[in-house]
This record gives sequence, C-alpha cells and structure tokens, in this order.
Amino acid sequence: MKFIYAIRHFFERNGFYVSSRLADRLGIRAKNVRLFFIYLSFATAGLGFAVYLVLAFWLKLKDLVYTKRTSVFDL
Repeated sequence: MKFIYAIRHFFERNGFYVSSRLADRLGIRAKNVRLFFIYLSFATAGLGFAVYLVLAFWLKLKDLVYTKRTSVFDL
C-alpha cells in the first residue's frame, strides 16, 4: 500500500497541471476536463491517457520556449 501512495505522491508532485490549464483556457471547471479524460480512457481503451500525455508534453515544451524575460540581458 505504501508503494501506491508513493506513486500517487510522485504524480501529484510532478504533474503538469494539464487539466487545470486546459480548463482555464476553455473557461470550464477542471473537474469536467478530468472526467472527460477518464471517460475517454475507458471508452477508447487508453487513448485518453495518450492524449493527456501528449498535452502534458506540449504544455511543458511551450513553457520552456515561451519563458517571460524581464529584460534583454536575461538570456
């Protein structure tokens, strides 16, 4: 049981907040986005999880590329 809690803690700590960021962008609750991914995963045998991972990678890459710099010398 301790192993399951360790895995849960890892994903909560290192999550990319895909659901909340997507919900903010769409103007809906994050709970509804999470439910959509859950239902999509069950309906398509894991495709929802794959979509979630692609979105997580895309958001992380976007964050790395579009960092806000305060001045020109922050390169």
